[in-house]
Amino acid sequence: MMTRGLKMALMAAAAAGLAAQAGAQARDPAYAAARSAGQVGEMPSGYLGVVSGGADIKRMVDDLNIKRKAIYAERAQAQHATLDEYAFTTGCKLILQTQAGEKYQAPDGSWQTRGGGAPLRDSRCPA
Repeated sequence: MMTRGLKMALMAAAAAGLAAQAGAQARDPAYAAARSAGQVGEMPSGYLGVVSGGADIKRMVDDLNIKRKAIYAERAQAQHATLDEYAFTTGCKLILQTQAGEKYQAPDGSWQTRGGGAPLRDSRCPA
């Protein structure tokens, strides 16, 4: 039986690959514009959140999150993890990969703008 620590380490490695793939979403000009305008941000849950903006931003985020969830479900099953565990581990990696000026959700639920230092992450995030 796999220990929780080993499971988290394996998911972290797999999530790193997914985090790179999620960066491919930046190729969508509407997403890239919303991200640089601070209208969307990464959440610890592994999904995008709407920071500000109207119905168009919400529809775009919902669509991207549906795609993420499908990928998470497939990869979680391959890693013998739950969808929530896999999504959370990926969220940790995606927040870590935010760039200065981009938005992310801190563990307390507040939206933060990434500065030059490390982002605030949940204490359960893998290193």
